[in-house]
Amino acid sequence: MPRTLATAPIMVLNGPNLNLLGKRQPEIYGSDTLADVEALCARTAEAHGGTVDARQSNHEGELVDWIQEARQGHIGIVINPGAYSHTSVAILDALHACDGMPVMEVHLSNIHRREEFRHHSYVSRRADGVIAGCGIQGYAFAIQRIAALVAPAEVQV
Repeated sequence: MPRTLATAPIMVLNGPNLNLLGKRQPEIYGSDTLADVEALCARTAEAHGGTVDARQSNHEGELVDWIQEARQGHIGIVINPGAYSHTSVAILDALHACDGMPVMEVHLSNIHRREEFRHHSYVSRRADGVIAGCGIQGYAFAIQRIAALVAPAEVQV
């Protein structure tokens, strides 16, 4: 049976330091918390007839394990890899193994207006879309895009 938004959740992955949202550098990342992000993701998915499976880890290997897990029972992945965007070939390789599954990369800040090293993302090489600089609203955009990519044409918004 094919997976649909109604039968398989969207995995929402947050990388290192995102557990400190609202506390760490609010002038860059805003005052919203990770709980706010997760609630927004749940509301957005629900509006499209779906659910989310939201997780956060400061550990690269755990993120890789979760990406591999997503292959088995999720409809798509929204990932904010944090600093691993700029360093992790392991996360890129895991995402490449998610053939046919939409992947959206999210960054709260506009990484292209920041330090030079933040301008490159390994994850972007696999992502179907990249959203940067929209704060937590970027997560809602990412879920809406996954819904559009996986839903039948007549229910796309």
